Amino acid sequence: MNGAESLIRTFVAHGVDTCFANPGTSEMHLVQALDAVTESRAILCLFEGVCTGAADGYGRMQGVPAMTVLHLGAGLGNGIANLHNCRRAATPLINVVGDHAIHHVAYDAPLTSDIEAVAKPVSAWIRTSRTSEGAGLDAADAVRAAMTPNPDPRGGIATLIVPADCAWGPGRIAAKSAGFDAVVAKPPVPTDVVEAAAPCIDADTVLFVDGNGLSERGVRAAGRIATKTGCAVYSPTFPARVEAGPDLPLVNRLPYFPEQVLQLLAPVRRLMLVGAQRPVSFFAYRNQPSDLVPEGCEVIHVAHRHEDVEGALADLAEALDAPPADLPQGSRPEVPTGRLNVRGISAILAARTPDNCIVAGDSGGGGAAYPAMQHCVRHTWLNLTGGSIGQGGPAAVGAAVACPDRPVLALLGDGGAMYTNQFLWTAARENLDVVTVIFSNRQYNILEVEYRRLGINDIGERAASLFDLSRPDLDWVALATAQGVSGSRATTCEEFDASLTAALGAGGPHLIEAVI
Repeated sequence: MNGAESLIRTFVAHGVDTCFANPGTSEMHLVQALDAVTESRAILCLFEGVCTGAADGYGRMQGVPAMTVLHLGAGLGNGIANLHNCRRAATPLINVVGDHAIHHVAYDAPLTSDIEAVAKPVSAWIRTSRTSEGAGLDAADAVRAAMTPNPDPRGGIATLIVPADCAWGPGRIAAKSAGFDAVVAKPPVPTDVVEAAAPCIDADTVLFVDGNGLSERGVRAAGRIATKTGCAVYSPTFPARVEAGPDLPLVNRLPYFPEQVLQLLAPVRRLMLVGAQRPVSFFAYRNQPSDLVPEGCEVIHVAHRHEDVEGALADLAEALDAPPADLPQGSRPEVPTGRLNVRGISAILAARTPDNCIVAGDSGGGGAAYPAMQHCVRHTWLNLTGGSIGQGGPAAVGAAVACPDRPVLALLGDGGAMYTNQFLWTAARENLDVVTVIFSNRQYNILEVEYRRLGINDIGERAASLFDLSRPDLDWVALATAQGVSGSRATTCEEFDASLTAALGAGGPHLIEAVI
């Protein structure tokens, strides 16, 4: 057994058996090991940003890490944008990055780089293997590091760099140690903190929830607290994962723009942070504060995101002797007709999407479907946590691999989807049950909105060209077909409804270009 095989067998022994890979020459021994270890599953992605985004989606749904295999510093660099999102989501993930043989580094070959420096901004743990015999031990440590809850903003990414000679030399498996559990318990919130916070919650309080407080158990407990006290329950604008549906209490999202947040929180006397951080503006604006807690609002910190937030909410509900939560019990909406727009797409998704689905959002109009679906469709929603677009499609791929019994939807803006459109090829090769909806307005709409917020009403031709995705128009049906995914285009609600119904009924990967 060589070091590469000992590394893969150690990962499998510790519960990490899924790999999203874009290997190169330095990783050929790792490829050979993945071939030899039949308990592992290796999935090819045509771009490293798809690998890292898919591993993020997988980890959010499974709660244990997938691994990526990436080619040296350049390959890791190509995956950085979605590793940024993964770090902000605190998803467990293991990068395995090949490197030149230790003795070869001194010759400064063309692909030589400082891989640890590339990894540092997005990794909570980094190690470069030094011996082939130790590669298995390094793999075991990487799993422990990825599964250890870390305070924000460290995240849960472990990056293991494997020089080629550490892969081809003799190796040994690192056995699973006694007491090792792939799912590491989050630290509990002290009882005295919960007991001190409970009497402070009233109708003038906002319960600001994140982390595993947005799990089913956490949402139910937050709903009980709201029913008892009259407080409002909010999540950040882009939480990593939210459980929602008509059988669960409503959780509102904080608005995106700072003036909207300030207006919402203006009458609030008390902001209780349960897994969430203080709300801040996504970007800085002139004459706008960055910290969005209004003057005079008391902030009480109950739990950090890396702690057992759902447990803290359950304890708060018990301390308040809170009754069962009020539930929305919404019904499916009527399917609209006429010209297609964001509101119409959202209504049709709420009307047609099957219960127990997973929705991966990105930039574009997809986020508008959340409030529509929250009232009437039981689902899991995955968000773009770090703001680096091009994450939704790869995350949908990872979620579909993690949960093959659940239908997955990717709701993507056309601009963001072009960053990582190669996810369609992987969805086709793996025959994943993913329906992709492209909100095709042929522009970076959010940038035009932000530009107008500068007070500019007349957008010049050159400026407008930087927000415009036409000339030529993107042909999403052709892009999907070229990668093995059946596609259709809809310009009316009737056409979109027919395409969505057919895609959900057929199973497998499909794409709908929704022209709005």
